[in-house]
Amino acid sequence: MSEHVPSAPARSAAPPIPRLAIGLDIGGTKIAGGVVAASGEILRYLRIPTPPGRDGTPIALLDLIARLRAEYPAVEAVGVGAAGMVEWPAGLLRWAPNNDYQELPLRDLLIERTGLPVVVENDANAAAWAEVRLGGGAGHADVVVLTVGTGIGGGLILDGALYRGHTGIGSEVGHIIVDPEGGNICGCGATGCLEAQASGTALGRMAREAVAADPDGALAGFAPSSGEVTGETVFAAAEQGDPTARALFDRLGFWLGTGVASLVNIFDPEIVVIGGSLGATGDHLFRPTRATFERLVVARDHRKVPPVVPAALGTEAGIIGAAILALEEPPATRADAPTPVAAAV
Repeated sequence: MSEHVPSAPARSAAPPIPRLAIGLDIGGTKIAGGVVAASGEILRYLRIPTPPGRDGTPIALLDLIARLRAEYPAVEAVGVGAAGMVEWPAGLLRWAPNNDYQELPLRDLLIERTGLPVVVENDANAAAWAEVRLGGGAGHADVVVLTVGTGIGGGLILDGALYRGHTGIGSEVGHIIVDPEGGNICGCGATGCLEAQASGTALGRMAREAVAADPDGALAGFAPSSGEVTGETVFAAAEQGDPTARALFDRLGFWLGTGVASLVNIFDPEIVVIGGSLGATGDHLFRPTRATFERLVVARDHRKVPPVVPAALGTEAGIIGAAILALEEPPATRADAPTPVAAAV
């Protein structure tokens, strides 16, 4: 009788190697970078202060890329989200109010120095794309995304595609004009921009005015001094039930809701997503924003009004969005990768 020989156990297939890209997010005060998988998972995260000078930013980016590639040599592309006006698809940084670069051909420079395909996008567009692909707007094809922090940025996703305008500098949602006569002067130079009326900067300004008018009031007690009253001060006071702080949020939400109504009237999105540091204040911001939006949106009783919801990805949305944009961009339009040269500007 022949001896039974057990069959060899079936080998399980090796898990697929995830596609990886480097995502970089350039702000006015910090540059964040990370290695990001196509799923949106951040495998490594670094953060440095934004350096001064026109050449400081590309030098810092090249250093971050080199450090991340040393740990993850399999990265196949680089995506950058940069504050300011970014010409698409050239990746030319035209200008930014809080950064020193002007007319900086960042995409070409990074391709030349790294040998990798590179996509350079506006930072708010990158964050918006992350929210639509993986966050609060996932599953929707027509989405308005607002990032409300020191300023107001955002992005428009129309029919499943990121809307950039003719040259890539469209979707400046923070600079729609909501109060041209009595409004505040924006950092862009215009009067009454949404950013000038409804940002963290606007909230801090309103708080300082309130403390100056009532220096013995409860709100003043939440700040070390009248000159240090910020949006964070207002949030802390509102959390404790201070009526002045809550009234300031009501005012801020009025202006933000006005802007949201205008955007919805024009683009008719399925959903509106609000992120940024003020987006994390919860009902203090969302309650008055929704109330004003629903009051001002056209034909309120005869349409399906889109929900206004919080963002889901937090401060990492920028690097996630930049990285997945780089992975999703067809290689033919990302540029052929040349032989890398020394990483010096």
